[in-house]
Amino acid sequence: MSTIRDEEQLHREGAADFVQVEIVGRTPWELFWARFKRDKVAIAALVFIVLLVLVAILAGPITAAVAHSPDAQFPQYLDSFGLPSGPSSRFLFGLDQVGRDVFSRVLYGAQASLEVALIATAISVSIGVVLGMTAGYFRGWVDTLISRLIDITLAFPILLLALGIASACSLGNGCVAGLVHPGLGTVIVAIVVINWTYIGRIIRGQVLSLREKEFIEAARASGARSSTIIFRELLPNLVAPIVVYSTLIIPQNILLEAALSFLGVGIQPPRASWGQMLADASPIYSTAWWYFAFPGGALLLTVLAFNLLGDGVRDALDPRTTT
Repeated sequence: MSTIRDEEQLHREGAADFVQVEIVGRTPWELFWARFKRDKVAIAALVFIVLLVLVAILAGPITAAVAHSPDAQFPQYLDSFGLPSGPSSRFLFGLDQVGRDVFSRVLYGAQASLEVALIATAISVSIGVVLGMTAGYFRGWVDTLISRLIDITLAFPILLLALGIASACSLGNGCVAGLVHPGLGTVIVAIVVINWTYIGRIIRGQVLSLREKEFIEAARASGARSSTIIFRELLPNLVAPIVVYSTLIIPQNILLEAALSFLGVGIQPPRASWGQMLADASPIYSTAWWYFAFPGGALLLTVLAFNLLGDGVRDALDPRTTT
């Protein structure tokens, strides 16, 4: 009899313990953040990028407080051979070959690189997502037309195509009836023409799989229009690949802008650009190492930080990652 009472008591205690268990649901954002914050390297890269953005935004006040205008020249600090002076308390990163403050030009170069990268990435991703969803959803001749356009664009060498577009738009009043002027607009157009194809192909493949799912069939059965299905049903399910691709393509766009500026068809003087500074420093890098080292180091660290952040975001959005 006591054995039966003991079993009943254990059963009641077990039931009480079971009732006390609370299952807490987590949103996709909470799952993403729980995975992402464990990646210390990605967190460090994110902190660096945030600081870089703040420095780029506050480049004017910073240079006014601790440096000089990026276009101001100080020829009196050049030596008798016309060579620039190195880093000092007055010029933190030294001077370039015409006596301009390298520190302030590095800060303003961050503005140009981030502006080109973010704007070009946003435009190219938007075009690629729209065309990729259109091709994957409608298929048929629409898919064939967009896919062949992607194949033709990808057949060109990336840098040579960008160089050709930038060169054509850098002459006279620009191109597209004067809508695209030499400089910032030219670089953005060159990057967009190239980069929309990659995200377009990725999104097309995703949509080809999603369009056969039950929720899409239910939306069609309910009489929803194609535009509604594409932007309200398909697009929310494509957020993860869009975010991952965007974070990974930004450093490529920064490098492409630097390459075009290095070749003389990117950001135009007097505006500062890291690629342009590297081109100017090439003939004198052996005697004026600071003019080559500081913009090169800024470019290296920025690209590395965005790559590490992109890897962290990709791992955090991977559904196979356990928390």
